[in-house]
Amino acid sequence: MQQRFTYLTVTLAGLAGWLTLAPVAPADEITRGEMLSVSCAGCHGTDGKSPGSIPSIAGKSADTIETALKEFRSGQRESTVMGRHAKGYTDEEIKLIAAYFGSVK
Repeated sequence: MQQRFTYLTVTLAGLAGWLTLAPVAPADEITRGEMLSVSCAGCHGTDGKSPGSIPSIAGKSADTIETALKEFRSGQRESTVMGRHAKGYTDEEIKLIAAYFGSVK
């Protein structure tokens, strides 16, 4: 019994020492614009880089994306589903989404 207790004590002490030496990486912070942009990935691809026939939006200027989303939302620009998606966003959210995709290279 004494031997098992000693072994357990040494093991736990070693583990505790190792944990205090292990570097702690800060969690990557996700911006609100990036978080909002996740819903776009289903059609426009991860980070707006479309693998298919739907246009890529990564790297387009933030102004271009913002204008397009607002036009879809108002019905000024015809669409199949984009008008419905855009209606769910406020002006601030559209600006954040546009800024995020505008920054993706």
